[in-house]
Parts: sequence; C-alpha cells; structure tokens
Amino acid sequence: MKNSIAESVANFLKDFKPFSFLSFEDLKSISKFVKVIHLDKNQKLFQINDELHNSFYVVNSGVIHLTVFSDAEETLLNKCYAGDVFGLRPFFAKNNYQMTARANEEAILFAIPIEKVKPFVGQNAEVLNFLLESFANNSNNPADKDRNKLLSDSVQLSEFQNDFSFIQSLTYNKKPLLVEHDQTIREVAVLMTDNLLDSVFVKEQNKLVGIVTDSDFRLKVATGKQAIQSHIDKIMTFPVITVTENISLAEAQLAMLSHKVHHLCVTIDGTPHTDVKGVITQNDLIQAQANSPGVLIKETKKALSASDLKAVYHSLSGIIQQAVTKSIPLQHLYNVSGEVTLAIIRRAIEISILELGSPPVPFAFLSIGSQGRKEQLLLTDHDNILVYQDVDIQQVRDVKDYFNQLSKKTTEVLEKVGYKHCEFGHYANNQKWCKSLTEWVKQYENWINTPGEFTNEHCSIFFDYEFVFGDQNLETAITETIFKTKSKVLFLDYLGNDALKKPAPLSFFKKFNEEESGPNVGKFNVKEKAINQLVDIARLLSIQHGLKGINNTYSRYKELAIKDTNNAEIYLEAADTFLLLSRYRTLEGLKNDNSGEFIDIEKLSKVDKEKLKESLHILKDLEEIVKDTFQLTQFS
Repeated sequence: MKNSIAESVANFLKDFKPFSFLSFEDLKSISKFVKVIHLDKNQKLFQINDELHNSFYVVNSGVIHLTVFSDAEETLLNKCYAGDVFGLRPFFAKNNYQMTARANEEAILFAIPIEKVKPFVGQNAEVLNFLLESFANNSNNPADKDRNKLLSDSVQLSEFQNDFSFIQSLTYNKKPLLVEHDQTIREVAVLMTDNLLDSVFVKEQNKLVGIVTDSDFRLKVATGKQAIQSHIDKIMTFPVITVTENISLAEAQLAMLSHKVHHLCVTIDGTPHTDVKGVITQNDLIQAQANSPGVLIKETKKALSASDLKAVYHSLSGIIQQAVTKSIPLQHLYNVSGEVTLAIIRRAIEISILELGSPPVPFAFLSIGSQGRKEQLLLTDHDNILVYQDVDIQQVRDVKDYFNQLSKKTTEVLEKVGYKHCEFGHYANNQKWCKSLTEWVKQYENWINTPGEFTNEHCSIFFDYEFVFGDQNLETAITETIFKTKSKVLFLDYLGNDALKKPAPLSFFKKFNEEESGPNVGKFNVKEKAINQLVDIARLLSIQHGLKGINNTYSRYKELAIKDTNNAEIYLEAADTFLLLSRYRTLEGLKNDNSGEFIDIEKLSKVDKEKLKESLHILKDLEEIVKDTFQLTQFS
C-alpha cells in the first residue's frame, strides 16, 4: 500500500477506539498493511462456521449486519457503522466464526492484519484492556445502540470455556532467581540446578538487563560458542519483556505471542525500572488453562464425591475473586458463576441418585431466588425446590419418601461442598418445598389468587427459578401456571405496592440513608435500599409483560426496553445501575469477607460516591412506571 493511502487510513482510524490510543506514527506503520475491501449489498464477508481470517475489520462506510441463528431463524445481533470494529474472534479464540457478517448496503471495510497489530497491543495496556473488555461483553441485544465500540463475536455464553482467559489471573513463581551480570555461566548453571529453575534474570548495578533460560545454555554453551567460565551476560537475552503483577492469562498469552518469548518478567509497574516480583513461564499458562471454567465443568462431570466438587467450588471462588476486580462486565461473571454452580448442583444430584437408585417417576430440581437469577458471587447459599410427576394415591407415600431422601442427600452434598443452607428453609430438603406438580401448581395459584402478608417474600424467592436437573416439562408447567393465571390484578397490585414501600436510598437532602443503629451503624445497606427494589420491579414488570424464561434482573430490564419502547431509556439505565450497584456490593464483600450489603460510604472515593448517588435516581423513574402501570400511589 502506498504511503499516501496508508496515511489516509491512519487519519480515519485515529478517531476511533482502540486506535485512538496509539500514536499516529504507529497507526501509519499498521496502515501500510491494511487491505481495503469492497462489499456489494447482501454480500457476506464471513458466515457461521467459516474458518477464522487473519484480520479483523473496521467499517469505513456502509452498514454491516451481524447475524446468528436462533430457533431456526436468522436473528440480527448488531449493526456496524463507520468506525465500528468487528470480527475480533481470531484475537482470542481458535474455533470458527460464530456469526455471519453481511453488507446491508454497499460497504467499504479496512482489513487489519492481526499479526501487525499484536506488537502494539502487547505494549499498550489501554488497547489491550479495551479489546479484552469488549470481547468479554456480549453485544447481543438489538436495542443496544451504543456506537464506537467493539462488537464481540462471542455469541453464546456456553462459549466461555474458550473465552474466559481474558479475566483469569495467573499463579506464577514469585521468588525468581536474580544474578549479577559478571557471575560466571558455571555459577549461574549451578544456582539454576539447585533451585530447579529454567530461567534467571540478570542485573547490572541493580538494573534489570537480561534473562537467561535453559534454551540459552543449549544454544550458546552446549554448542561450544561460549565457555562456562565466561560472564553470564555473554549468553543473556535482552531486553527482558516485563508485565504487571495482576496480568491475566490472555494478556500473558498475547505478550508471549507478540514478542515470541516463553518467559515474562513480572515487575511492580510492568516496566524494567521497578523491582522484579516474579517470572511467568509457558507452563504457568498451561496450568492456568487447567483451571478455566470450561475445565471446571468437565471436572464436575467426573466428580465422585462432595470433596471432588468442593475442589471445583474453591477453584471457581478463586477465579471470581480475581476477575471481579478487573473492569469486566459483571453480567458475564454472573453467568459464568451461574453455569459452573448449576453444573456442581447437577452433579450433586447425580451422586445422590447413584446412592439411592433410579427415581420412581420423572422430577425437576430448580434453583430459586438469587441463585435462580444467576446473581450470586459471594457467600453462596442454596435455595431450591423439587417437583415430581403426579402418581396414583397408592404410590404417593413411597414416591414422596424417595424424593425427600434425594433432597436430603443432595443438600448434604452441597453443604459439604461449601453452599450454606438457606436460613429460611427455602430448599428441597424442607418437605414444604418437595412435592408433586399438582401440589406446586396449587401453591403458585394460591400465591397469585390470594396474596397476603408474605406475598412479596415468596415472590422474591419462588418466582425466580432456573432449571437444573430432570424433566424440564415440569418446570414449563409451573411457568405456564404463573403466566396463564387470569386473576393477577390483586397479586400485581400487592407486588407493586411493596416495591413502592421500599426504604428510600437517599434522604430529602440527597444524602445516603445510612444505618442509624446496630453493628453497621453509619453504613449504607445497598441491598435493602437499592438492589432489592431493582430486582422486585424487574420481576413485577416481567410478569406483567409476559416475559417467560428471563429470570436475570439485568436481562429483564434489557428485554423490557424492547417490549416497552416508551420507557426504553429508563430500563437500559436500570440495567446498568443494577450491575454498578452489584459491583460495589461484590467488591465490598470481597474486601470484608462477607455479603457486601453494607457499604462504608466514607471509604469510597469522591468519584465513586457521586457515581453511586447519581445511579440511585433511576429508582424514582421506575417507581413512576409502576404507579402508572398499576394505577398505584404510595398510599395504596
């Protein structure tokens, strides 16, 4: 490509992220290798299951539609306009494309060679973080109209087995061997042998100047090119590739690929100018991959005991604790945690069945409450119910006895794994919540038709559920009961009034309503005074709009934005607010090893205080929607 064209491409790219993070000179050097692609209307660039290209793409002009197949129909996933970047899968995954890219009108694209970009990605944290965070965030909502962002090719959550490495932290040797540049090769070889290490960092006047690995000994000493009496700096490799202490698996992989090295030096700030804190090897990457969520799910399927599942549970906890501190979309973490948790519960049931024998009739085991919404990251308990198929009266006792035993054994396994039992008894081991389909249908109809004092409490637990194991038709029957029951007016009024009566998060003077007494005096209860109301209103409006099978609060608001376009902006803001508040709670919980409900406002930065306070204003807008929808007042 001629320099004039390269400069023209660079001039275009510089206005869009992540290219805006690079210098213009760097952009020009990349642009020399960019290819210009012309697509006619309806022409495909790639389609589902095509092999990955060696480039990703930027739209110069025109519109590109990204589509997937859902329920045997082609579904529009997103639209890409000028400046949008798509086709990132080759950066982070090896499996084929998971979507189709087609020109909706005549379009011109820039094909950016991945190999030419990787060196700049490895050297520029802003570019790398932008790519990683964007790849983590599935842009799968047609109503999502944010422009100037990268579009993920990761369409289905089930693919996190391949794509979770962007948030996985690494375990590595934090006591690397350091030697002086004038030590002999023989001395260093003895030190490496004694310490069972395959690398050593070389310093001169307390400055990091190089690295020596087993490979250097083979190529430069064993071949006779250097004598063992020579100084170690004669065979060292330099400069040393340095990274920060909190580097993720994907970041480390990219750094090694970009620089064609097998060792990374960990320093305090990621530069050679601060103290060496460790060394990362390719073996560390392999070990980290063995602890990916996809591998954890495979491990649950092979587990034979509670102790096997407990090891998976601890690995998951470690992954989540490391990941939540990164700027990764919390919804992705919720989904990943939820999927692994479901796999653990599923295997706990299977282990119990192996001990008891085959169930006498079909049944369904459902997770309920926050676990059913896949919104648990901290201090997880287990809330669940069991539904079994109706039987003749002669069989009732034996069948009920079997499922009571199954529930009890499953609960025992889960508690040995680390999932605490619900203090309110909302689990299948409680005979109240282990019963036949007919009994469950009557229970739900009773809650809906004759709401009373505990309506909202039951609704917040039993109306959010996720199928875990068994016959899904039984779960479907319960869902149909909830949405087919005609006399829901009084039920929804009860729920609406309860949502309006939640404690206000802010005072009249716009100050946080902090606890006035008790062990958490002076702290802000983010769950009781903000998150609960977001959850309850999302559930209420989802039932009102007939949103079946959508149990997650974030997803409910996203779907409501499509259903109720008049209030779309409010719902989208509510979805973001839910994730923001949940992140504050999660970080607080990790810091204090508790549920994270009570936030010490005084310990937040000024920016975080304002961000938190500003986010709470959406609750008033949601309350107005509830009042208008159900003709309620706060005095109803």
